[in-house]
Amino acid sequence: QLQLVESGGGLVQPGGSLRLSCAASGGTLSSYDMGWFRQTPAKEREFVAAIRWNSDSTNYLDSVKGRFTISRDNAKNTVSLQMNSLKPEDTAVYYCNLVFYNSYTASRPSYEYWGQGTQVTVSS
Repeated sequence: QLQLVESGGGLVQPGGSLRLSCAASGGTLSSYDMGWFRQTPAKEREFVAAIRWNSDSTNYLDSVKGRFTISRDNAKNTVSLQMNSLKPEDTAVYYCNLVFYNSYTASRPSYEYWGQGTQVTVSS
């Protein structure tokens, strides 16, 4: 069974950067479109970014465009999210998952099992 493990979160000041990683075990990610999502106690899990299986297309939540970059390394079976110019409103638990890729709107998760996520806290 495919398992997803997120890492790289932490506490960072506003304007700072973090790089999140998503590693997979029990299967390969190379054939799947992938995405990042985030959730806070006050909000439902929301789409953040997605990338096609061959990296030829990406899509982002409007509020993170120009600040976040999703990428993948199929040889290493990993997906990353580079987050720059972080804001307090980016504070959340971040998750990766397989997605039904959509170029025009939020991609929906396509795998029922979620990892434990990684906490990102942006605060001074």
